Amino acid sequence: MSLHAQQLPAAPNPRPADLDDELAGERAHLSDSRAALARMRERAEALFATGDKVAGDAYTAEQLGRHLARRVAELADDPRTPLFFGRLDFGASDADHAGRRYHVGRRHVTDEQGEPLVLDWRAPVSRSFYRASAREPQGLAVRRRFGFDNGVLTSFEDEHLDRGEELGTTSRILTAEIERPRVGPMRDIVATIQPEQDELVRADLADSICVQGAPGTGKTAVGLHRAAYLLYLHRERLRRSKVLVVGPNRAFLGYIAAVLPALGEVEVEQATVEDLVDRVPIRAVDPSAVATLKHDARLAEVLRRASEAYVGEPTEPIVVSDGSFRWRIGLEPLHRLVRETRAERLPYALGRERVRARVVGLLQRQAEARRAESPGDAWLRRMGRAKPVTEFLDTVWPALTPEGLVHTLLADPARLADAADGLLAPAEQALLTGERVGTKLGRTPKATRWTAADAVLIDEAAGLIERPGGYGHVVVDEAQDLSAMQCRVIARRSEHGSLTLLGDLAQATAPWAATDWRETLRHLGKPDATVVPLTIGFRVPADVLAFANRLLPALAVDVPPAESLRRDGALEVRTVTDLPAATVAEVRAALAHEGSIAVIAADDGVDGLRAALAAAGVQTATAADPAAGARVTVMPASMVKGLEYDHVIVTEPAAIVAAEPRGLNRLYVVLTRAVSRLSVLHAAPLPAPLG
Repeated sequence: MSLHAQQLPAAPNPRPADLDDELAGERAHLSDSRAALARMRERAEALFATGDKVAGDAYTAEQLGRHLARRVAELADDPRTPLFFGRLDFGASDADHAGRRYHVGRRHVTDEQGEPLVLDWRAPVSRSFYRASAREPQGLAVRRRFGFDNGVLTSFEDEHLDRGEELGTTSRILTAEIERPRVGPMRDIVATIQPEQDELVRADLADSICVQGAPGTGKTAVGLHRAAYLLYLHRERLRRSKVLVVGPNRAFLGYIAAVLPALGEVEVEQATVEDLVDRVPIRAVDPSAVATLKHDARLAEVLRRASEAYVGEPTEPIVVSDGSFRWRIGLEPLHRLVRETRAERLPYALGRERVRARVVGLLQRQAEARRAESPGDAWLRRMGRAKPVTEFLDTVWPALTPEGLVHTLLADPARLADAADGLLAPAEQALLTGERVGTKLGRTPKATRWTAADAVLIDEAAGLIERPGGYGHVVVDEAQDLSAMQCRVIARRSEHGSLTLLGDLAQATAPWAATDWRETLRHLGKPDATVVPLTIGFRVPADVLAFANRLLPALAVDVPPAESLRRDGALEVRTVTDLPAATVAEVRAALAHEGSIAVIAADDGVDGLRAALAAAGVQTATAADPAAGARVTVMPASMVKGLEYDHVIVTEPAAIVAAEPRGLNRLYVVLTRAVSRLSVLHAAPLPAPLG
């Protein structure tokens, strides 16, 4: 498809006196583009209103309605967000775009003749905005960046790549956008994607990649923008197979929820692992040792053996009457069909139905031989439901449910011992069935009080019994905290698709947390995925990152330390005697600056600090209670992974470390949440690595 754009005038670069006129021209182009986008949305709304009148049938009307509703949502315009952030002026030497000019933005906008006013950042030609350099200009003469304030175009900045002029990370506009105060949910980074990030964003759909990203390197943004890019490039394929984003908790998903809609992608599903395994209500809690064992990969093999143990051998022939004749199937053919079905290693429920179909097939062949004609579908269905056939099935391939399989395994030590022989030591088996297990077993699965770890086991059982649905692409963030069994939950949903895995081994805090990405990728079913490190930070200031990096040698993980390009920001570490009073004072000082503020404490210290702030008249929010208009959020250390705030106030690091076995890892997470200023307040001595 040919691409049209504005032809560049044969004029020299603007002199200083011409800059106001140049800026006015760009503002006019922005106004024209916004008006064009409004017309595109109005047309989509008009089609949506009349779509049911042009559709030929109810199904077509429903499908058309969904498509048009999606199109209307995709064309929504936020006046606070610039429609374009860059411009590409190609030189005369470029073979495909000589003398052309393109504005690059978040979505494609065309005028009434269908000519592009703004090119989508994902379009092939837009790649030059991110990849071109003075050394390799890729046909560009000038790359222009635009500065905006609340949606108003305020400035621009040109790089004359054909003359060897390149600003890189010294760009004033690029730096201002990266360092813009963090207020509210996460924003997209389409205006600031760096070349190494762009390479990951534009990776092929077939490729699974793992990004080992240090704090502030933009790994989450890379994953979300890759999802948006793949949806642009493979729209219909991924609309059918869908894209899933998996995050560590609901607070994190709420934080990133606005990114993809801002890029025009409104149909990506978001879930936690707990959402994916939501088959039973969680009403009990396992002790740590029991939960850790249930998350062990060996439990997958235990469950597989347990399910296969239900398959038995035929013990007598089948005799079935259809009212006219009595049909008999001997033991040998019955043994053979069970043996053949087992060899196919189908999901358990599908295997049961395959046995039923093969039994009916044997009956059908006998009927055809005697009657010289094939019996009808009604006869076949009746034979499949005949009592001798169902009794045979219940003997050799009894019906199973995921909940029933796990319930029986936990309730029957002898059955567990058979399935776990050579896999789990007797003491481990006792952990799963003993009194100290968190699961409160009822007489039936429905009466059982399940734990979160049980839900993962039940999902594993469901994968053995049923054929789960999958996604075309899955983005998994904070993946370092996935257990082997949680990895298998995701693997079942991405077996025929690809993965973008995002995480940082240094931020691993779960008891079963990863120490090697290769092991995690094996459990995810993608052992050959490429592991790519991101070490250049754009968000966390250098002083803050250097302070947090003191913890790395004590974390027992092999990751490269991050380096920050941010030379601004502030770090203050202060010993205090009255922690609540000092926290209130620090919050008041932080409120004098622009941006979001987080007070982070060990989980059991949150309520006291929030009460102290409330008594001082400071309105606060929490992850569970995001109070409207509150700039200050009081967060437990266990909930801040993946989040960012302009000013972070960390209280009592020693308490954070003492609260859990991987407390130093947790503290590393907490210290790297600040994107402008970090204040550390402590009454107890700092943990040794920070001293």
